[in-house]
Amino acid sequence: MPGENLSRDEAQIRAELLSVDGYEVALDLRSAVGDHEGDGPRTFRSVTTIRFRALTPGASTFADLVAPAVNAVTLNGTALDPSAVFDGTRIALEGLAAENVLVVDAQCAYSRTGEGMHRFVDPEDGEVYLYTQYEPADSRRVYANFEQPDLKAPYRFSVRAPEGWTAWSNGVGSLEDGTWTFAETKPISTYITAVVAGPYHYVTDSYTRTLKDGSTLDIPLGAMCRKGLAKHFDADDVFLITKQGLDFFHDHFDYPYPFGKYDQAFVPEYNLGAMENPGLVTFREEYIFRGKTTSSSYEGRANVILHEMAHMWFGDLVTMQWWDDLWLKESFADFMGSFSMVEATRFTDGWITFANRRKSWAYRADQLPSTHPITADIRDLEDAKLNFDGITYAKGASVLKQLVAYVGRDAFLEGARVYFKAHAYGNTRLGDLLSALEETSGRDLAEWSRAWLQTSGVNSLTPEVTYDAEGRITELAVVQQAALPAHQDPSADAGELRPHRIAIGLYRLEGGELVRYARTETDVAGPRTVVDGLTGAEKPALILVNDDDLTYCKIRFDTGSLDTLRAHLGDLTDPLARALCWSALWNLTRDGLMPARDFIDLVLRFAGRESDVGVLQMLHTWTQSALVHYVAPGWREEGGRLLSEGALRELRTAEPGSEHQLTWARFFAAGASSETDFQLLEGLLAGSARIDGLDVDQELRWALLSPLVAHGRADEKAIDAELARDDTASGKRHQVRCLASRPSEAVKAQAWATVVESDALSNALVEATNGGFVRGSQRELLAPYAAKYFEAIERVWAERSIQIGVLIVRDLYPALQDPAATLAATDEWLTSHADAAPALRRLVLEARDGLARAQRAQECDAA
Repeated sequence: MPGENLSRDEAQIRAELLSVDGYEVALDLRSAVGDHEGDGPRTFRSVTTIRFRALTPGASTFADLVAPAVNAVTLNGTALDPSAVFDGTRIALEGLAAENVLVVDAQCAYSRTGEGMHRFVDPEDGEVYLYTQYEPADSRRVYANFEQPDLKAPYRFSVRAPEGWTAWSNGVGSLEDGTWTFAETKPISTYITAVVAGPYHYVTDSYTRTLKDGSTLDIPLGAMCRKGLAKHFDADDVFLITKQGLDFFHDHFDYPYPFGKYDQAFVPEYNLGAMENPGLVTFREEYIFRGKTTSSSYEGRANVILHEMAHMWFGDLVTMQWWDDLWLKESFADFMGSFSMVEATRFTDGWITFANRRKSWAYRADQLPSTHPITADIRDLEDAKLNFDGITYAKGASVLKQLVAYVGRDAFLEGARVYFKAHAYGNTRLGDLLSALEETSGRDLAEWSRAWLQTSGVNSLTPEVTYDAEGRITELAVVQQAALPAHQDPSADAGELRPHRIAIGLYRLEGGELVRYARTETDVAGPRTVVDGLTGAEKPALILVNDDDLTYCKIRFDTGSLDTLRAHLGDLTDPLARALCWSALWNLTRDGLMPARDFIDLVLRFAGRESDVGVLQMLHTWTQSALVHYVAPGWREEGGRLLSEGALRELRTAEPGSEHQLTWARFFAAGASSETDFQLLEGLLAGSARIDGLDVDQELRWALLSPLVAHGRADEKAIDAELARDDTASGKRHQVRCLASRPSEAVKAQAWATVVESDALSNALVEATNGGFVRGSQRELLAPYAAKYFEAIERVWAERSIQIGVLIVRDLYPALQDPAATLAATDEWLTSHADAAPALRRLVLEARDGLARAQRAQECDAA
């Protein structure tokens, strides 16, 4: 739609012209319930009053609004013709005064895509729930505004809601005469305003703290979810982590929480993990666990709670000027989430998860053709939407972790305190933060910033070692290789070599255990760095570069160390070192430097000894990916058999009732492929088979049923019966996924049409349908959709919302088809669609890169 994709240049021009004094937004949401009349979208009334100033009287600008209809527009008391000034996405404003009042009365549409005002009908009880989600630029779907982060203003919201509902917004609310009125906010950006409304289950608590000046800070706490999830809602643990986080951030930031209350809403069909709306943080409701789950899941939830809380300072109090500096909030929140979790909560091993899971996301993103510097070049909103990625989050957090080691923890935190006080309620760029850190650390960070924030790619670090006749180290060096595109000659002079602060650990076998006996820290720079601190040490069985995970790099091994890991990986006693080795081995596999079947063999021999259940779950994810994408096609069936046998063996020997047993049960079900496997799954569902200690709750039942459906062992009748047991929103998503996974040409055609040719499904059900449609065991059934994919994606991108477009383009790429033919078809599309939307081309290029990587890995595995 013209004007919907706001550019950076347009935003800059508008920011130079305008300053916003305040918003008053009145929403009438009573239309959310009851029958919907007419063929158009269900709408609600939105009346917005904006008070703003113009630097140049007489100038022109525009307000943002995406709405089906505008009833009236008034500028400075003069009525404007909506049909003349509103084009569907923008309201033209001409002849501005020095001080202006704009009033827009619009009919805005409820959303089914998780963008704007999302409306959800609970299939369990018919109740309707509403919530908003805006980042980066969807508040304009709910009220008229100036949709860019650097035009901050205070807001007053009011909500007319259906009888019996409760409404929440960023400020404290009160109900009078059927209307909820909310306290005025501090100056904040449009994308973090929020409204939640409906018959939510709501629990309260409070946080109190005595500040340095002797005053008392009281923060009302609230947590909410759908009524249907209330019986599963462990609000006490949510409040515990919340209070621990508030203690930590007040201890270290020396800036009291500035936004009054702190509500946390767990909402349905949410596209993200969570969103840092001040005073009203929203989360995906999957963080409320319906059945038995692992400590890793609770750790993940704690991390997200603390990540969002860190945003109250990094992002909400101080906000980036434009999306180029998105990392100023996301990298910091990702780092502070783990930092605070490790130091303030029961999850003291959080850095292991960070090394194993978060950095894996970063390494993958940083090797795509769309890789970008942490400080990215964001031309427009479509660019911004796609840059919420592993680089902006996890690589940025990894680099900040290294920066803390470089400037010192105290200087880093003092720099943050200086930054908050200097820029409270304002907008910043990279230089503002660097200035604060340079002031407190005494270091010149210009070169560090250039190398780490303004370049892309991940370096590889490899040890080179020589020994004397007695087996002692005569020289240990670290060789650094720049990250290069897969098609580029490694001998080419390209890529960035960076300064790294690393630890190097030497490990030896003692009593059957692989333990560290020597360690040194050193600075690595350039292509080869000699490490003096370990000269003369006895010959190690394993040299681990980047021990303790101080820097951001891909770890490589010398030949002797790799041989040791092949024989003794399970004997490595330190859980962080073990996680780093697993990650390094996975990177070797993805890079086509180690056969995928060798990685699977390591998992079969050593994963059963993994103590950290989060690492184990990651290993299972990687192993499934290796089997589907990276092993030679001729070995895929054999590999699947070995994995299912190994998973069943570990399942039967795991401690009864343990989280490891549950993890192995899920992995076994996901890889089930033989008659024996299917009989056991059927027996566990029917209750005729039993594994001591394994509680087959509802969530596990769906996990057991899914492979039976995909392999034709269970039909629609069985799916319907399971839904009857679990007639909930979660059950509906499982049902839709199972229905789309049935091995039938007609089923695949229906699923494709439902997602690609229709917009009837919500975002969550599109995602569920895609998950069932694409099954590794159904390559032949999916073959006809390769050509259809390339025929459809440009139309889909033009007609659907960005969120749904991303789901379709990303999920339905024909990655399971013949690599050579699919790569050729992809290249032909890219060549013939050179003028397609850059964000669409980026998604296709990323998918192509994944398939090209799979082709190289398969060739390595077959060699």
